Formats: sequence, C-alpha cells, structure tokens
Amino acid sequence: MNTHHKLLLLGDQAIALGAIHAGIAGVYAYPGTPSTEITEYIQESPLARERKLHRTWCTNEKTAMEAALGVSYMGKRALVCMKHVGMNVCADAFVNAAMTGVNGGIVVVAADDPSMHSSQNEQDSRFYGKFAMIPILEPSCQQEAYDMMAFAYELSEKEGTPVLMRITTRMAHSRAVVTVGKTVSEIACTGRPSSPSDWVLLPGNAKRRNEVVVANQPHLQQLAEKSPYNSCVIPENSREDGTSPKADLGIVACGIGYNYVMENYPEGCPYPIVKVTQYPLPAGLITSLADSCKEILIVEEGQPFVEEQLRGVLPGRYTVKGRLTGDLPRTGELNPDSVRKGLGLLPADVFPAAQHVVPRPPALCNGCGHRDVYTALNKVVAEYPDAKVFGDIGCYTLGALPPYRALSSCVDMGASITMAKGASDAGLFPAIAIIGDSTFTHSGMTGLLDAVNDRANITVIISDNLTTAMTGGQDSAGTNKFEQICLGLGVEREHLHVVVPLPKNMEEITRIIREEIEYDGVSVIIPRRECMQTLNRKLKQKRAMKA
Repeated sequence: MNTHHKLLLLGDQAIALGAIHAGIAGVYAYPGTPSTEITEYIQESPLARERKLHRTWCTNEKTAMEAALGVSYMGKRALVCMKHVGMNVCADAFVNAAMTGVNGGIVVVAADDPSMHSSQNEQDSRFYGKFAMIPILEPSCQQEAYDMMAFAYELSEKEGTPVLMRITTRMAHSRAVVTVGKTVSEIACTGRPSSPSDWVLLPGNAKRRNEVVVANQPHLQQLAEKSPYNSCVIPENSREDGTSPKADLGIVACGIGYNYVMENYPEGCPYPIVKVTQYPLPAGLITSLADSCKEILIVEEGQPFVEEQLRGVLPGRYTVKGRLTGDLPRTGELNPDSVRKGLGLLPADVFPAAQHVVPRPPALCNGCGHRDVYTALNKVVAEYPDAKVFGDIGCYTLGALPPYRALSSCVDMGASITMAKGASDAGLFPAIAIIGDSTFTHSGMTGLLDAVNDRANITVIISDNLTTAMTGGQDSAGTNKFEQICLGLGVEREHLHVVVPLPKNMEEITRIIREEIEYDGVSVIIPRRECMQTLNRKLKQKRAMKA
C-alpha cells in the first residue's frame, strides 16, 4: 500500500499499526491498563492475521520480554507491551537485553499511569531506560506514536540495542487523526546470524559487552541531539546576540507535555522551547536554550526525570523550575490547565463543576462470582479474631471496599500467597490468600511452591472467573489447568477443592473454607464461575449469529 490515508486512532492503536507497518513478526504482552489496546488492535488487525503474526497473550511480562529476545535472535522484529509496573516484572530480561544487544529490532512499550487511575504507584519508566543505558522515545502526539515505530526499529537494529518507548495514560487513551503511510510488504528480517557469544552472558562475555554498551553512550547522546523528533526553537527576540535581552522563561517540554504547552499557545510559543521526545537527554539543545533565557520550566509527565538531570547538567546560575519546585504539581497527571498555571497564565474558562453529584466508587458487578466468595469468606473469617486475608491484583481487589472490607493487603501481582506464607511463618493463624486465575499463573505459582515446600499453614483461594476480567476479558493462561497445576506443585489432592460460588452453595463453601483453615498445611480452594461481562458478550455474539 503506497497511498496515504487518515485514521482516527487511540495512541495505543497508532503504536500497534505503526509496529505492523514496520514489519514486526509478533507482539508479546500481558494485559495491563493503559497498554492493553496495543495488543488487542494487533489481534483484530486483518493485516496481522494475513501475515500470521504472533498475537496471543503471554503469561506475564517477563515471559513476553524473553520470547521477544528469541524473535530478535532469529533476526526478526518484535514488539513488547506492558504497563509501567510490568517493567518491574520483566526487568531482569529487559536490562540484560541491553547487554546481549539485538539482531532483529525490539521495541518495548511501557505505558505509565500517572494519577494511578488503575495502578499501585506512579513510577516513571524512563528511569528503566536510563538504567539499562538504551535509547528512549516519548511521542508527544498520536502521529508521532505511529511514525516513531518504524524509526524505533531502524534505530534498534542499527545500534544493536532494544529501544524503550514510554507513553502515559492520556497518550494511550486519547484519539487523534493519524496519517498512515506506506506499509512494509512482509515481515522484516535482518538476514544476518546472531553472534552466540553476545547472547551467552557468562562473566567473560558480559564484561566485554558491558564495555561496548558503556562506550556507545556518547554516540546515543549525539543521536538524540540530532534526532528529527527533538527540536530547539528560539524566537529571534530571545537570542543571546549581545543586543537582544534574554527571555524571561525557557521551556523544556517532554513527550505529551509538549502538547500541553502548545495547547496554551495556539499561535505559537513566545518563549524559547526544547521539545524532547528522544533520550538520552539532549543536553546540547538544552544548553542552547539556557543561554537564551533567565529561567527554565521543565514540563514532563511523571517524575522529575529531566528536572533532576538538568540540575547537574546546567551550571548553578540557571534557575530550573518544575515539579520539584512546586511550579507544577509534584504528583498526578499534568494537563493543559496545570501547565497553564506553571506558565504564569491566567486560568482558562472552564465549565462549572457539576453540583450535587453523589460519589460512586467502583464495585463488583451484579452477579459476579467474587461477591459470593467474599460473602462466604467473611462469614467464616468472623469466627477467627486474628484472621488476615491477603489480597492480590485484579477486579476482586474491590473486595477491600464496602460492603465486604475483606482484604488486609494488596501490594503487587502474586503477593497474596507469599505474604500469607510469611505471616504464617511469623505466627499468624489463620493466614488466608485470595488470588485471581490470571494473577495466579502470572506470578502466584512460585509462591504456592514455596508454601508447599515449607508446608506452610495457609489457605489459598484461587477465584477463577475464566478470564482476565479487570483489563477487559482477555484469555487467562491457566484456564482449565488450575487443578493440575496445584497438584503438580505438590498440593495434596484431598486438600484441593473446586466449588461453584452461588448463594445456593453457601453452606458447602463455608464448610470447606472452615475445614481447610483448620487443616495444618497448604490447602487450595478454587471457586469457579464465569465472569458476568465475558458471559454477556458471548451471549450477545450468539444472538447476533442467529439473527
């Protein structure tokens, strides 16, 4: 296809289409808001189906990253997608991918979630890219998100390194018109063999590769300085030419922060401005900006990643403002209004706030099987004054809220089982863990193996709704395998139970929970009933097919 046409796309969709057009062999991902729609777009793409791209979900982010490394080893291109906390899960493989280098290009998309709309923290994935010493791309708009994919794969293969693309919730989930260009006719392949010694990270090889990676940093810095996606614009009346005074303000705008600045200046920014969308930080461009202004405002989504670096890059005579100084909010998402305030502009006209709106916190769906699980669990737990229920990541985490208030903790994926084990080791009785089906296969199985090996006195509830419900009903890796997995990990058959969470079965469920709490060892209870949302979708599809 050589013609250009326009599409209305989410940022996630622009990335997905850009990756397909760049000739990827497949996408490797675990669902997590706000990254999920990237993989879903590829799963539904006719071109992806035609090319037989890999597009099924992985068990977790680490397996996704490692599978992508295998694709790269064979000289083909792979896309890896996750939300920001998924970077913690894949960090071992991600950081070491910089040490092995790549053959076929690898682009890792990390979708950060400032303001924690559906997350446990506000971490900034740019730190991972700097830590691994690899290039980082941060598109400022959906068009750049699409265009940057081909650029990223070329950069990855030319420099022999993975590339991190960092986006945030607003970029991922907002739409814009994207001009789509020429597509690759088939899956791209370097055609060159991998160097086995680079991929075997024994200490001798790793030391050699480390020297290569470190020595390449000045080159990557120069690439960022000259990148077509970075720019420095200094108005004529702000130039440091001996006659014109310095501008009162200079702006460094990163990623979507550039959009927020320009939205406040529709006729063009009157101040010197550096747009940063490729890292390492283009210190030369920023030094040029600093020489033309009195103060510098850093507009960046997430943590003060650039602001902290500039305090070391620029001499002390420059005033650097941003999140650390309070000129922009220290936490949460930026938006055009918060940036407007940081620029010293008067507030924009806004619609009046809605009056008398009653807050409506999230709740488990009507008819959800998790409701019956918590009803039964609370009934039994009330009999044990010292009981603690260790929760996990999923829609069942809503059991921490009224009316159930059932959970004592929720920390990270898979933590419920290992925290229950640790609490039991410390003398807690009863120690109960509740974990979802997808989370169990993501990172709960190893915790269960620890518990079995130590014969920990814990009760584990795997609440199985036959899908990855919280992120939209994607396939769950362990569906119809949980009994075999638990038995294979060493759970005793007589202490492994499957129940159907319905009100009519409440007496049976509470009896089993009570009996297994009293058992001195590891027991597993699997309440299994399909998610109401996925069930309704299936029923609608059936009705549509009959119509």
